[in-house]
Amino acid sequence: METIRLIRASRDGKAVRGCLHVEGQEIATLENADYIIPVGIYAIKVTWSPRFKRMLPLVMQVPGRSGIRIHRGTKPEHSKGCILVSAVNEQELTAKWLALQASKEPIKIIIDNEN
Repeated sequence: METIRLIRASRDGKAVRGCLHVEGQEIATLENADYIIPVGIYAIKVTWSPRFKRMLPLVMQVPGRSGIRIHRGTKPEHSKGCILVSAVNEQELTAKWLALQASKEPIKIIIDNEN
C-alpha cells in the first residue's frame, strides 16, 4: 500500500500551504481555506476528470463532497476543495499512482494539520 501524508503548515488569508510527503519527496501544496478537506485518512484513485479532461487523482469519500482532486494550480481560487500542486508534480503523481492502481496497489492519503 502506498501511504502519503499531507501536512498543512500555514494559513495566509484563503491560502493554506502544506507539504505532501511521498516516498521521501516533499511536494508543496496549496488549498483554499474556505473549502478545506477535513483531517482524516482517504483513499485515492486515478480517474478521468470530466472537468479537466484528463486523468487525475481523486480523493475518495470526503464527507459531504465529491470530485475532490489533486491537480495543478497556483492560487487558492483555483480550488474549491482540491489539493493544488505544480503542473510537473501533477503529471508525476498521476502517472505513478495510475501504475500502482493498475497493479491493484491501494493508495491512501493522511491529511493532518501541523502541530
